[in-house]
Formats: sequence, structure tokens, C-alpha cells
Amino acid sequence: MSLSFERVNFLYPGARAGIFDATLSIERGELVAVIGASGSGKTTLLRLLAGFLKPDSGRVLIDGRDVGAEPPEARHLGVVFQSYALFPHMRLWENVAYPLRVRGVAREERERRALDMLRRVGMGGRENDLPASLSGGQQQRVALARALVFEPRGLLLDEPLSALDASLRMEMRDEILRVQRGAGVAALLVTHDQEEALSIADKVVVMSKGRLAQIGAPRDLYEAPATAEIAAFVGQSNLWPGVVVAPGLIEAPIGRLACVTKGRAVGEAVIALARPERLAPTDDTGGSNVFCGESVADRYLGPVRRVDLKVARGVVRLETHLRGAVRCVRIPPESIRLLDADPRLFPPE
Repeated sequence: MSLSFERVNFLYPGARAGIFDATLSIERGELVAVIGASGSGKTTLLRLLAGFLKPDSGRVLIDGRDVGAEPPEARHLGVVFQSYALFPHMRLWENVAYPLRVRGVAREERERRALDMLRRVGMGGRENDLPASLSGGQQQRVALARALVFEPRGLLLDEPLSALDASLRMEMRDEILRVQRGAGVAALLVTHDQEEALSIADKVVVMSKGRLAQIGAPRDLYEAPATAEIAAFVGQSNLWPGVVVAPGLIEAPIGRLACVTKGRAVGEAVIALARPERLAPTDDTGGSNVFCGESVADRYLGPVRRVDLKVARGVVRLETHLRGAVRCVRIPPESIRLLDADPRLFPPE
């Protein structure tokens, strides 16, 4: 039960927005998350797979079969939307059983399967309740049960948790992963929540202007972004334009940085990436890669603080659990990754 795109293109009529040359494969039991800025094409990708849109070219495949011309009901995919879309007048088991009802399954069988799915999503014993009696998280569990009850070929999740509060989102994303793993289906998750994507996905797709800019495991995407644009989008980051001035050394707005420059020529323009959590406050002003400056922002986030230090012609952002004043910071050379220069982020002076 695999889901695939092969060089898919789609353009909205009268617009320049769409999907361009998309190739992606989601295997049985795999969960792939799609993230990107608003308008990047995340939901369009899901709608092409669901059958709500038809590609202009390329192939949409389910289990290796081209379904680009098939309507949504023929694709046998479960879909969970941001709005739970439960029937308010139906009991929970009837809501879950509805996909079986439209497929002609006998009442006794569809009730049995609906009750089983409600138990699997932690809603056993509530089968005769109405949706209005449930919290948002409980309604989303029922929506998930409904999407899986007819044993779909794949599961599509369109911003399923965005209407929930932060603590409930954390609980529900783990629940979605547990149920999806138990069902063993290929799943595509569209989300604006990067933490959600990084924490539960096997692969993450970053979309930019209708293109799949990078596909990779969550750790690879965070630790080794392909471009400075992706580094700026995924997580918090320090990005400094610089020039290689010697092997193992670059000149940046904050000063000279020791780092690995292998494969970079002296005089080459680069962008240095350093994640804030890998930097450390220090009272020792000696040694390389220690910079002191003025705190221009100090944000208390509970477990950590995010501090911005104005250093020379730049800013260094770090995260720390320490509560004292921060005046100096050490940037470990191994925490710096050099990326190609990008004039869109840092135009030449």
C-alpha cells in the first residue's frame, strides 16, 4: 500500500501557483510530513493525492497504479481534516461506521468494526454519545477512527491538530502515530507545526513555491539543511554571511569564526549556520569563537531562555537553561555548518 508522485505538475487556472515536478514515495507503514510556508503547495499536494485535483502532467500512484484520472471515492483513502466534520445527529459508532454504510456493509458488521476502531483510538465505551458531548481531542480521535475503519490504502491528514491547544496537540500526535503504525498504512501529514512534523514523521518534505525543496529524515533535515533558505525555515537558527579567509577560518559580521571549511576555497562567499541550542554562555573570554556583546533580547520560554547578543555588526542567538546575565558566548567550531551563499537572504553589499 504505497502512495507516490512521479514528476507531477499542476497549475491553478489563471494563476502561477501550483505544484512543479513533484516526485515522492510513501511506503506501507511510513508517515511522511509536509511543511512549508503558507502558499508553498502543501495542501495542493494532498488534494492531488486525494483526487480533489487532477494533475496536468505526471503520475499519481497508489500501489503502483496510476489513479490520476480516478475520483476521490475510487481511491480508497482515509482523510482527516482540520475540521472534524462529524455528523452532529449521529452517535459516535454511526459516525465511524458511515464509510462502511456507503460501501454497502451490513449493519451488524459495520457496528462491530466501528466499535473496534473506537476502542483502538481510546474511545471505547462512548459509542452511543453524540459529538457535541466530546472535547476537540476526542472528536479528532473519532475522525481518525472513521478514516481508518474501512481499511484504506492510505491515510491523508490535513492540519489535523491545528485547532487543539498545545498540550493536547502533543498527546494527539503521539496517538495518531500509534494508530497509524497499528494500521500499517502509508500516511501523508500536512502541517504548519514543525515540532509535530519532526517528532513523528519518518520523512519530512519541505516545500517552497510549489517545489519539494528537500526530503529527508527529521534529524538530517534539521542538522543538514540543503540551503540557507531551508535552514532559516526549519527551527531556530543563526545565519551569518561570511567569506573563507583561510583554511578553517571565515570572516563574518560577528568576527572571525573557526570552523570546518573543507571543500571551500579561500575567498569563497558562504553562509554559516549555527543552531542556538548548540551555543553556550561563558564567563571565559579567552580562546577562539568566544564573542561578547550586549543583550538586546531575552525571552523566557519556561525550560529555556532565548537570548540575542549584539556582537560587532551581527547578532548571536543562543538558548540556555541558565538564569544569570549573558554577556559572552562560545560557538563550538563543530556546531557551525557552512552553506552556499544566497543573495536572496543576504544581498551583496
